[in-house]
This record gives sequence, C-alpha cells and structure tokens, in this order.
Amino acid sequence: MKSLYHSFRKNPTVINIVAVATVTLIVKGFGFYKEIIIASNFGLSELLDTFLIAALVPGFIYQVFLGAFKSVFIPNYIIEQKSNRPISSFQTTSFIVTIGTTAIFMFLAYLFTNTFLETFFPNHSESYYKLIKVQFTYLLPCILFWGLSSLISGLLNIYNEFKYSTIYPVFTSVAILVLLLFFKDLFQEKVLAIGMLIGSILEFTFLAIVAKSKNIINLTKPDFKADGTKMMFNQLPAKVSSGFLTGLIPITDQYFAAQLIVGSIAALNYALKIPAFFTGIVVLALARVLLPHFSKLTTENRESAFKQLNKILKFVFISIILIIIPIILFSDSIIELVFERNEFTSDDTLIVSGLQIVLLIGAPFYICGNILVQFLTSINKNTFMAYVSFGSMTLNIILDYIFLKLYGIYGIVLCTTTIYMLRSLILYIYTNKQKNL
Repeated sequence: MKSLYHSFRKNPTVINIVAVATVTLIVKGFGFYKEIIIASNFGLSELLDTFLIAALVPGFIYQVFLGAFKSVFIPNYIIEQKSNRPISSFQTTSFIVTIGTTAIFMFLAYLFTNTFLETFFPNHSESYYKLIKVQFTYLLPCILFWGLSSLISGLLNIYNEFKYSTIYPVFTSVAILVLLLFFKDLFQEKVLAIGMLIGSILEFTFLAIVAKSKNIINLTKPDFKADGTKMMFNQLPAKVSSGFLTGLIPITDQYFAAQLIVGSIAALNYALKIPAFFTGIVVLALARVLLPHFSKLTTENRESAFKQLNKILKFVFISIILIIIPIILFSDSIIELVFERNEFTSDDTLIVSGLQIVLLIGAPFYICGNILVQFLTSINKNTFMAYVSFGSMTLNIILDYIFLKLYGIYGIVLCTTTIYMLRSLILYIYTNKQKNL
C-alpha cells in the first residue's frame, strides 16, 4: 500500500484526479446541503415521492442516451484528433446528434407519460398523479440542457479543463436552495422542479461561455461519413443498450418500493444520499480524468494502460474500505445529525440508517466497477458491457422480488449491493482477459 502511495504521489493523472475530487467535494457539499433543506421541508412526504417519480424519466433519458453518447464521444474524438480531418466537423456532427436525440426523446417522454405512470405506479389517487405531471412539465426541458452540458463538459475533459467540467453542477443546487429558502410559498408544489430547470439552464450557459472563450468549440459543416463518426455510431447502440439496462435498475427499485407504504421511495432516496455523496466524489473524479486518460494511453502504450489500471483498482478498493468502516459504525448518528429535524423523525432515522449501511457495503465494488467501465469504454468494448448490463438488470428484477418478500424495503438495497459485487467481478475478469489479446 505504501509503495502504491509513493508511485501515485507525483503522477500527473493522480494530481488531476485529486484536483477534480476537491472541486467535486465543493459541488457535492452544496448538493448535500440542498438535500438537508429538502429533508427539513418535506421529510418522507407525498410531494417528495412525486418529484422523484417525475424526475425518473428525464434522468433516465439523460443517463441512458445522452450519457452513453458522451462516453463514446470522448475516445472517438481523441482518435479523430490524430487524423488529418478537421475536428470542428466532428464537433458539429456531435452537437446535431445531441439536439436531435433530445428533441425526439422529449416528445416520446411527453407522449407516454400516462402509460408510464399507469404501468409502473398504479393504484394511486388522482391528486398523486396530478402532482407528478405538474412537476414533469418543468423537468422535461431539462433534458435538452443536460444533453448539451454533457457534451460540452466532455470537450472540456478532453482538453484538460477539469475544474470547469466539474464545478458546473453547483448551479442546480444553488438554484433549488434559493427557491426553497426564498420562493417556496410562491412556487409551492412546483418549487423543486422549477429550481432544477433554472439550474440546468445556468449550467449550460456557464459551460458554453467557458468553452467558447477557450476556443474549444469550433463548428463547421458536419460530416456524417467520416471514419471517426462512423466508429462512434457503431459503438453507440451497445453503449446505449448498456446504459438503458443499467438505468432501468433504479426505476425497478423504485417500482418495488412503491408497492410498500407511502414514503418508501423517499426513504430509499435518503438512504442513497450519503453513499452517493461519498461515491459520487470518487466516481466523478475518476471518470472525468480516466476516460480521456485511458483513451490516449491505450492508443500509445496498451501494456502500460493495463498496469496502471490494476494499480488504481488495488489502491482505490483498499482506500474505500478503510473510509466506509467508520461511516457504517456511526450510521445512526450521522443520519440523526444530518436529517433528523422537523418532519424527519427518529423512526425515519432508524429506517434510513439501516438502508444506508447495506448500500455502503457495496460502495467499493461500485467504484471499482465504474473504473473498469471507463477502461473498457476507452478500448471500445461496449458490446460486452451491454451483455453484462442485461444480466444485471434481469438479476435485479429477480432479486428485488425475492428480497422484497423476505426483508421488505431492506431487500431492495440488499439486491443493489449484490448486483454491484457480481458486476464488478465479471468486468474485472473480462478486462484481465483483454490484456493478452
């Protein structure tokens, strides 16, 4: 462990990861404070449940289609840079694809809202569905701004402008906080959704100004027949399939949680907050730096890339275990300190704390699995990851059903942790086999 520490200390990639993690900590700090204010205002309420359901489809579209496009965009952009073709044409093509894709999925999401609610969240009151639809109306346009922000942040990562591509999510947290603290009575049940919409617009505006000022965005006539574009489109179906199946997992979890008492979805959401805060910092820092880093390194020195990957996995796995042990031991106290006030009761604390402990056990596997995904994406092994995602999704449905019957709401998080463990193990075995090919 000590030798690993010394080898990483002066590594420029590690320095970038630490810098991104520091900025991410600030961003997550704002986000976490926002969650504390939301918990204080809404507790495990119907309004919060409906907001989370309303955000499911927009978030799903972003993760599955726009997030997948960004993932295949970065390695193929780097390959295209090494060719003699103008990179501005590749940029223009990517922006057109992003805007076109968001427009199509916004229309489809709006068209099938009622079908989605009736299928996945049946047997609720009309007022419950009305709350979802009102908030969904404001969340739908976020998809466009999230998509454009994702693409521009990918460009900033490629050009090593990590601080800008990391800080921008703070605008959404600030927007929601301002509306909650000063305009809650004005916007009432729409306050969270409107705050998210304003935040998404501010994020896009900030990134566009930064990228343009640094001459990173250069648009010319698109070329849909360029080799880099074709390769990107060839990889996209597998990456989208992988993202689609992975994105169904939280929706499935919330579907099963909705079968329980009112507030179960909110309890699941709160239980995710601290693990997500902790893992989010690590995952974002690693993903933003490692995908472009591995994309460049695998084209130059494949053997060195595999050696670096194994070192990083070993260091991260051991470090994460050492960090989560005290969080698990003091889980009750942490939830009580952070959330227990006003509408959030001591009974809520006990439920959320138990859920959180199970999720934290899966954290090292989730983070290492994400590192492996970045590496496999950099070498365009997206088809295999699609198969893994299909297996994960299928197993998630089976285990959710079984564990829910046995353990109630705790069964859902037990299923999640089990999936993280199995998925990371399969990805690790497959990645090691690629070393000898």
